[in-house]
Amino acid sequence: MGVEGVGFYEIARNHPDRPAVLAPGVPLSYGELHAEVNRLSNALARLGVRHGDTLATVLGNRPEFLTVLLAAVQSGLYLVPVSRHLTEPEIGYILADSGAKAVVTESALAGVVSGAADEAGIPAEGRVSVDPAEGYRSMAGLCASGSADPPGKRTMGSVMLYTSGTTGRPKGVRRPLLDISPELLLDIMRQTLMRHLGLVPGDEVHLAIGPLYHSAPCVHAMMALNLGHAVVVAPRFRPEHTLELIQRHGVTNSFMVPTMFHRMLALPDDVRSRYDLSSLRQVFHSAAPVPVETKQKMMDWWGPVLYEYYGSTESGPVVVATPDEWLAHPGTVGHAVDGVQIKILDPEGGELPPGETGLIYATGQPGFEYHGDPAKTASSMQGEFYTPGDLGHLDDGGWLYMSDRRTDLIISGGVNIYPAEIESVLLQHPAVGDAVVIGVPDEDWGQSVVALVEPADGAEPGDALAAELLAHCGPRLAKLKHPRRLEFRESLPRTPSGKLSRRRVREDYLREHAG
Repeated sequence: MGVEGVGFYEIARNHPDRPAVLAPGVPLSYGELHAEVNRLSNALARLGVRHGDTLATVLGNRPEFLTVLLAAVQSGLYLVPVSRHLTEPEIGYILADSGAKAVVTESALAGVVSGAADEAGIPAEGRVSVDPAEGYRSMAGLCASGSADPPGKRTMGSVMLYTSGTTGRPKGVRRPLLDISPELLLDIMRQTLMRHLGLVPGDEVHLAIGPLYHSAPCVHAMMALNLGHAVVVAPRFRPEHTLELIQRHGVTNSFMVPTMFHRMLALPDDVRSRYDLSSLRQVFHSAAPVPVETKQKMMDWWGPVLYEYYGSTESGPVVVATPDEWLAHPGTVGHAVDGVQIKILDPEGGELPPGETGLIYATGQPGFEYHGDPAKTASSMQGEFYTPGDLGHLDDGGWLYMSDRRTDLIISGGVNIYPAEIESVLLQHPAVGDAVVIGVPDEDWGQSVVALVEPADGAEPGDALAAELLAHCGPRLAKLKHPRRLEFRESLPRTPSGKLSRRRVREDYLREHAG
């Protein structure tokens, strides 16, 4: 069926029987999903959540996330998707900082979210659960009383994702709301993605396998529905199950992170050969560097379907490498997309020539600010150029190569982890005199978190203290931020000004553990 020139809301009106969500649960058509989106939009307005307000989600991967997302997008709301893995204080901070008027969660997370919502001052009527949970309004019940007609005034909302900073406190990446219909802006986004990533409207099937509260999986799922694709929502990533989903639903496109590639390549040959993956046309990946050998093995297995791009929550994709381009330039993360300029600058802001490594800066990203932090916004810009703080170099042909993620940032399994946040928790323990957290190469995860601790006077370093410090992290940090290794040092290296030298710590550690 042709769906050119339209987005989700128009497809739902013109082709209501078109498949929208294939799994899990009972399949949903575009018409059925649209009706539920409208009911939720009208119900939220009755709750007093109005244009310009913030709505948060704390959900695992489930179709209801798409309902909330599409309701926010047509209601002029800021949607803040919060990681389900965060602790109560971490969730409470984001709910409060974003000014969330309401939060949508599920029964498995309801207890943690209740405490966080108390801390953020979200009233009882603004607490909604997609399945039965004590102290929460039922989303189904809320929607049942609402009209399935579109809300009276429909204006484009925005997703405000939280990204951590070197201060250790996450900041919301906020874009101005535009007083235009969602169809207009989504059509511009759709045209951009079609041009940059080669995604096309039609009878395609998208596999949402990454966490939908992360930037890329969220945007890819939303764009799939704006291209008329059907979406398969995987509750979580399991290597063999992923192959089974691709075969069963005839998946044509997906977004994955390199850790998933490592896990699937580790399956026995007979398991890997059991599944027909010939439907795959495009598998996008980003979020973390991928070893050349890993990517080559994936393309030997799946064919030339891996599309890589580099960007950030703030910028979106700024460079793209198609499979053929990557094979011609192994290791590249891509070439600048239309309308984007890339520069490599030294610490003083001077432009570096091809082949020299420096900070990656790009133009062309939509305007954004860090919510409530104008100084952080200003520090990330050089005129019209923005940097996520990553290091890389351009070759003579303008192909970008990542040298390293910024030394303070750890990317583990495609997730950004900021050492300062972990260090501040470790330093709260009385047995810690000082601490520094680094990321070290990890074949499976890309990088893993290592904490080096200088014990306080009188504290006895050893396994017992290491276990105590990891237990101390438990209620304060999401599990993925916990150090995978914790080692003790008599003293940690400092710069002449007395500041801890994370770069030197990392270099020393890697030298010690070489081979």
